[in-house]
Amino acid sequence: MINKFRAALAGLFYTLRTQVNMGIHLTAAAGVFFLGYYFRLEGWEWGILILTVAFVLAAETFNTALELAVNLSCPHYHPLARKAKDVAAGAVLVTALGAVATGLLIFLPRFLQIFNSGF
Repeated sequence: MINKFRAALAGLFYTLRTQVNMGIHLTAAAGVFFLGYYFRLEGWEWGILILTVAFVLAAETFNTALELAVNLSCPHYHPLARKAKDVAAGAVLVTALGAVATGLLIFLPRFLQIFNSGF
């Protein structure tokens, strides 16, 4: 059981070390969590944000796994291999755009309230 947990952590750390976008997603998540703390979000809002962040990070991890599997099975360029990678990257984009929309729904009213009150 512990070996499986270690393998999972090794996979996460591999993704973080090798994928620039994972670092970008984690940086954005840290910013979102800071804003959540700053705005004193309610429990259900935290729940939505945590699930959204987890979804994006999982999508990036799946994308990395798919890219590695495609590279292993097709070491030379092949148009279908390229399409598989592009589709996986598109899935990450969909989750990231959904995360941005979720963040806007939660944080935009708070920012507007600050700006409307004149700081």
